[in-house]
Amino acid sequence: DGGFCVATEGNACAYEAKTVIVATGAHPKELNIPGEKEFRTKGVSYCTVCDGPIFSGKRTVTIGGGNSALESALMLADIASEVTVINKNAAFKGEASLVEKVTKHSKIKVIYNALTTEILGDGSFAKGLKYADSTGVEHTIEMDGAFIHIGQTPNSQIVPADCQKDSFGYIAIGLDGATSIPGLFAAGDVTHSAHKQIIIAAGQGASAALSAVQYINRL
Repeated sequence: DGGFCVATEGNACAYEAKTVIVATGAHPKELNIPGEKEFRTKGVSYCTVCDGPIFSGKRTVTIGGGNSALESALMLADIASEVTVINKNAAFKGEASLVEKVTKHSKIKVIYNALTTEILGDGSFAKGLKYADSTGVEHTIEMDGAFIHIGQTPNSQIVPADCQKDSFGYIAIGLDGATSIPGLFAAGDVTHSAHKQIIIAAGQGASAALSAVQYINRL
């Protein structure tokens, strides 16, 4: 009838629906280094907006070289006592205005050509990290919180192959939450929206739900 079949493990068509709203979110890319999983939520974070205020007056490190890492460093500069940015590349890949603010900020120290190799801790909380410089020599930094901002991967594999996505795999939607496939809607971090915040995702979810009802009513 032109609807959708939603598969589950062991069932090729567990649910049938006239419309589907995809709100599967995205997951942060990981460094995949020793200590990262052990100290996640114990000094290792992937969201400065969420967890930055916890580290007021403490030493923080931001790992990354794009806009999210630059924004993280600037946000932490107003919160933490020390801010270090570790960039594996020789230069930042973010917007020029953000790069200028970070590199000129008196409270932010930038380490280039540095590859983070390990998160260190006392078993209960992160206390430092190791990185290798361009010559392979390893260094240790003492810190209280590490913010990893090296990108996200959208959980968009669920949608049909012909559903329009951007170059990073985020689902393209209109203002009403509609995708390129009639009856298929999306909301939240899985979409190509500019900002990934709960309040924005919730609003998109409401919009997508209303649009889905309108779509059904017009059938």
